[in-house]
Amino acid sequence: MDKFKNAFREEADELLVQLEGLLLELETNPADVDVLNATFRAVHTIKGSAGMFGFERISRFVHDFESLLDECRVGRLQADSSVVGLFLRARDIVKEMLAEDDDSAPFSAEGLEIIGAFKQLVDKHRAAAPVQTGSAPAPGANESAVSAAGSSAPGGSPVPVGAALIGGSAPNQPPRPVSHGNATQESYRLMLKPAAGIFFTGTRVFKLLAELASLGELQAFPRLREIPDLEDINPEFCYVAWDLILVTAQGLNAIKDVFIFVEGSVELKIEKIANPDEGTPGETKKLGEILVERGLVQLTDLGDALKSQRRLGDVLIQNRLVSQAELDAALAEQAHVRKSQEKTSENSASIRVASEKLDLLVDLVGEMVTLQARLAQTSSEVADAGLSAISEQLERLVSQLRDNAMSIRMLPIGSTFNKFKRVVRDLSAELGKDVDLLTEGAETELDKTVIERLNDPLVHIIRNALDHGLERPEVRQAAGKAVRGSLTLRAEQSGAHVIISVSDDGNGLDVDAIQAKALERGLIGPGENLTEEEAFMLVFRPGFSTAKNVSSVSGRGVGMDVVKREIDSLGGAVSIVSRRGQGSTIFLKIPLTLAIIEGLLVRISQEYYVLPLAPVEACVELDSQAAGSNEGRLMQYRGDLLPYVDLREFFSVPGEAPLVRQVVVVNSQNERIGLVVDTVIGDHQTVIKPLGRMLRGVEGLSGATILGNGTVALIIDHGRIALKVRTGALRGRL
Repeated sequence: MDKFKNAFREEADELLVQLEGLLLELETNPADVDVLNATFRAVHTIKGSAGMFGFERISRFVHDFESLLDECRVGRLQADSSVVGLFLRARDIVKEMLAEDDDSAPFSAEGLEIIGAFKQLVDKHRAAAPVQTGSAPAPGANESAVSAAGSSAPGGSPVPVGAALIGGSAPNQPPRPVSHGNATQESYRLMLKPAAGIFFTGTRVFKLLAELASLGELQAFPRLREIPDLEDINPEFCYVAWDLILVTAQGLNAIKDVFIFVEGSVELKIEKIANPDEGTPGETKKLGEILVERGLVQLTDLGDALKSQRRLGDVLIQNRLVSQAELDAALAEQAHVRKSQEKTSENSASIRVASEKLDLLVDLVGEMVTLQARLAQTSSEVADAGLSAISEQLERLVSQLRDNAMSIRMLPIGSTFNKFKRVVRDLSAELGKDVDLLTEGAETELDKTVIERLNDPLVHIIRNALDHGLERPEVRQAAGKAVRGSLTLRAEQSGAHVIISVSDDGNGLDVDAIQAKALERGLIGPGENLTEEEAFMLVFRPGFSTAKNVSSVSGRGVGMDVVKREIDSLGGAVSIVSRRGQGSTIFLKIPLTLAIIEGLLVRISQEYYVLPLAPVEACVELDSQAAGSNEGRLMQYRGDLLPYVDLREFFSVPGEAPLVRQVVVVNSQNERIGLVVDTVIGDHQTVIKPLGRMLRGVEGLSGATILGNGTVALIIDHGRIALKVRTGALRGRL
């Protein structure tokens, strides 16, 4: 049972993320019916599924949440900022309850406060105003009843849902789609077949049918032919399947949401059925076609029955080819629907896979890349044409497998961007500022591991922008700016990297204040002037802050240091552009993935190293005059002086350097630097492995990889080396 409860928690977490985005959108557009219905559907799904899996406390809490949302749907309550704020607090309480193991624990003080506020608002608005016409009926309206297989109570009242488990006779004419104001109802045909052991998962099929019934008008036709003889029945197994016809205004997604937590425990087919009144071209399907389509009758049996020239249904029942309930279901569909032009193309083709399995897949692909490299080297050594051909073909296949495995781990960064809408909303309200959050490039994809590690740096940057960058409304108005500030998150792919920028139209960085603070802390000497870029980079120093007052949001000089360290650990780079009075932009340059990269294999003495290929501009021969210069390590490159670092000296590699050496020119943060090696071997697919404890502290290394011959090669962190050159830390080694 724990497995299924954990599955519920995972699904509910996703729904809560979706719910937060919908609520923020609802606050901006409270009259948007689609957003309101989607919000209601998410809450309704959480409530129903929580009850199904034994999370009764969550189900009770969300019931009041749902009731207040329904007041918004029927027009009695306006979803203004205060109401949406209450909804967001309720959403947070649900998330906290999901993380708790004890479902019997009492509600927290805040939870009880929210329940009280919900009930007070519901009672107030139900008493104050009538329901507006034209609104769709609430999905909970028919929760206690469902129309069975056409067997109605006197006066047309629906039969309790339990009757659907037994079945009945089909009506002469099934219900037709009805228009409720602007919400036109649609008809759907469902085939629901629970797994035999579904009861062991804690799932109650009765509740599934009740949830469907709550969406509209439901007819259920049980399939009983798989029930064994009495002596063979296992009372713990489910032998019944159902053909269902649902008339609802809630749409296909609402139907799918009913089954979102039991996808692995039921076989489900959904077809949208065209409205017969719309005059869909083509003839109504014949009864025999429907029975064959459902797999109830074989074509040969159908042909024999038709030859008798009697009513087809009577013949099939007499010959025991179908049951009365199966015939009733087919007749109801024949009367109710025409062949849909939209079959199951709307059904999702995605599946859920645990992230641990994806990580294992990438690790195994990495091992295949290493093994393929060994095969390539072996084939070149033995000079066997057949083996070489196999090796080349395997290389292509492994390359495709690698790309596909990596693409599976790639996620759009938009999901991360959306998380910050709530941060900006709450923090700007706390600070008394009006701020719009804009996003661009949300479809840009990054490795999921990278995205997870970007969350904290982006939070710190956004908090600093809101607290220190963007001004209060009265200050902006006095400066001739728009009263509402603007904060923009952008993402775009650039080669093997993604550039993420956070821009605000606030006050910008004060270079003079930064230099004064740097002088006060002894980071620069008296009379030493920094360039703008050098001054801006000081804000990433530990404990560095120009804030006069420390707030609960920022001012301690910790946040930006966290940003720099995390981005450096990702193998990325950070930079700032700022204009006083106009705003600031912080750029994060992040590698697409941390698992497998294209590298340039080089050798120093008998040791092998790999440089990431993306920043490499060129490989040139080291000028002997440049190598012997006493005026610093500089060489001529395309008409400019290029600083370079001798990696033999940097890594203290023993042995005498060869007469002819190579310089690998790399571009780091728009600055070129040369890295001197003995030999450039060529490009290499590099599976990145973490360094062990002994090498983890070595400057200039970011990882290791295994070559085709089994030799370990170290991966060079060119960014750290370039930073040392820029800051003068390598002055004695240049």
